[in-house]
Amino acid sequence: MTDDFELPEFSTREAQAIARTSFDVEGTASPLPSYIDRNFRIDGRDGQRWVLKIANAQTDPSEIEFECVAMDALATAGLTIQTPVVRRVQGQALRPAVTTAGAEHTARIVTYLEGTLLADAGRPTDALLADLGASLARVDRALADVSHPAQHRVLQWDLARAAWIADDLAHIGDPERRAWVEQALLQYRARIAPEIQRLPRGIIHNDANDYNVLVRGDRVAGLFDFGDMVETCRVFECVIAATYAAFHRPDDPIEAIAQLVSGYHSVTPLEELELELFADSVRTRLAVSVVSSAKTAAADPDHDYASVSEAGAWRLLQILSECGPTVVRDRLRAACEMSERPRAGRSTDALVRDRARHLGPSLSVSYATPLKIVRGRMQYLFDADDRAYLDCVNNVCHVGHCHPSVVRALVDQAGQLNTNTRYLGDALVEYAERLVATLPEHLEVCFMVCSGSEANELALRMARTTTQRHDVVVLDHAYHGNTSALVELSPYKFDGRGGRGRPEHVHVVPAPDPYRAAADIDGAAFAEQTVGATLHQAAADARRPAALFAESLLGCGGQVVPPPGYLARAFELVREAGGLAVADEVQVGFGRVGTHMWAFEAQGARPDIVTMGKPIGNGHPMAAVVTTRAIADSFANGMEYFNTFGGNPVSCRVGLAVLDALQSDALQQRAQTVGAQLQAGLRELATRHPLIGDVRGMGMFVGIELVQDRVTKAPAAEQASAVVQHCRTHGVLLSTDGPLHNVLKLKPPLPFDEVDAVLLLGALDRALGSIG
Repeated sequence: MTDDFELPEFSTREAQAIARTSFDVEGTASPLPSYIDRNFRIDGRDGQRWVLKIANAQTDPSEIEFECVAMDALATAGLTIQTPVVRRVQGQALRPAVTTAGAEHTARIVTYLEGTLLADAGRPTDALLADLGASLARVDRALADVSHPAQHRVLQWDLARAAWIADDLAHIGDPERRAWVEQALLQYRARIAPEIQRLPRGIIHNDANDYNVLVRGDRVAGLFDFGDMVETCRVFECVIAATYAAFHRPDDPIEAIAQLVSGYHSVTPLEELELELFADSVRTRLAVSVVSSAKTAAADPDHDYASVSEAGAWRLLQILSECGPTVVRDRLRAACEMSERPRAGRSTDALVRDRARHLGPSLSVSYATPLKIVRGRMQYLFDADDRAYLDCVNNVCHVGHCHPSVVRALVDQAGQLNTNTRYLGDALVEYAERLVATLPEHLEVCFMVCSGSEANELALRMARTTTQRHDVVVLDHAYHGNTSALVELSPYKFDGRGGRGRPEHVHVVPAPDPYRAAADIDGAAFAEQTVGATLHQAAADARRPAALFAESLLGCGGQVVPPPGYLARAFELVREAGGLAVADEVQVGFGRVGTHMWAFEAQGARPDIVTMGKPIGNGHPMAAVVTTRAIADSFANGMEYFNTFGGNPVSCRVGLAVLDALQSDALQQRAQTVGAQLQAGLRELATRHPLIGDVRGMGMFVGIELVQDRVTKAPAAEQASAVVQHCRTHGVLLSTDGPLHNVLKLKPPLPFDEVDAVLLLGALDRALGSIG
């Protein structure tokens, strides 16, 4: 798909000669506007008018033959509107046309249709729009009898292939307009692309714009220019015509669309899914049109054919961006006399009110204007109005929201058996085998639990039982869980609002933050200076720790990647002091860092216990602790450890499906490649936005620290919050974290891809620009 082309170079005299010698048509030629071909009207001496069409050299002759076959079929279909009739000479429709420079093109000649263009007919009436819809439905029915290899051609104007515009967004210079296009692309990727195979298909004209439709009063008189004809989703025929018709009803474009759709529906009933996706399909056509126009203008500023409808396109794109898809859907359903779709559940306002009445006030919601999210699909979330949001922060749905194989595993096992681990079953053992196979050999024994908090609580019990010690070393700003014991191990909590301060048995060491605390310091040396010194002091105070708990990458601490060598040396130091090293992988495990399955591996660290949760079950309540045989045996001191739900068959089958998806979808590799692209893009943004003080991360675990001044590093917490709110209104979901509340955290579901990175970077660019 490309519009890299040069218009065929033929003069009117040469056109007359081709018409005469190749098609036996004697007449006077005059040029007609065209996008990629060269068209001439031939006024024959006998009074008959023709159109001589000389194709671009890049056009495959079989595609032109396809057009001719289709027009032959329409000419005999008994339509109430005119369509061009192909002239054949000795049975042949196509003839070569050679320029003076020797370039060969393909020519054909068809009848010229007389009439008034829809573009010139003024404001279209409801009756005219309904007739246009009905006429196109009849054309599509006639085209259903056509069969030609070229109907499957790859075409940039096929909305089923609209994803190409992601590569050319840079041609849209205006930030607000680019935002409209990016939102349209987001909706296309989230809502339309996954449903392409479910939509009814057929050969369609594919370009019933206002310059290709002839009208007479309230009736359609003709349809011409079949150059974009293709087999694709049937509804796109109606979408394209409605898009251009709406330009001429700027006061009520949605009503114009509804009238055209009602006409099409009266001949060929549209399915529920086609109406669900209609508004987003119109936005897609508009986005394709304006991007194509901008791309063409960049290559050839004097080529204005593609931009003839640009003003109307931008106006309609803005309207549809603001009103949301359900507004259009409901109007279309009414126009097609279909029952109204009931709204599910309570309104946003009612939910806010009722949460406050019945749920604890410490339960927060995201964003100043809360979102009611009703469903998810891979890296996208959808609100009650069918607006799609790019989820850039949910590391729980690791392999994608509602990943089909994970959902299928859950449903299938839940329909067979779900019970506790006191009965033998294959799923638990299979999962334990698969999980330990991803870890270093010394980590070989699993304990299954239901949450990251339970995992860390169990790890704490193991460490205390094994070492017969009580104290614990933790990193500053760490968060390890929501139980009482774990809140005591979490400076993020006990140093925060309402916290009671550091408990006596907890030893806090400075966070290994290269941006704020450990710049230019060797990781191992920093571990010696902080962890080593703390362990030495604890020994002197007769408070030898049982363990060091450390997130392999610091999440709540601000998406921090410790300096190389830090974690390995810190773990060695605690072992040398008789304690255990616990790697908290609850947020960053299962391939998120890209280079390794587990983040501690990237540091060359050797933990004694690894805790995991969040992504392990893709949102299903599941977690695990994996440790050495020696520690597991030490923990078996006569007190049974039993977890009612931990390791149940449903959870284990879900966990196995997650591991399968990681492998089959190559998600760890994606985290590495897309994460690198994303960080490179963020660093480029930093060259233009002084608010960005630091970009850091690994794979799909990225932090952007915003500062008011790059020298003083004064935190820009209010600006960070403003960026999050701005992005939310443009369909991109982020959040802030860090001890200073000034770090934008990015940890999306791993299906997040290169185009998603482009959309995220675009939203951040505009947000940072809007707040200075």
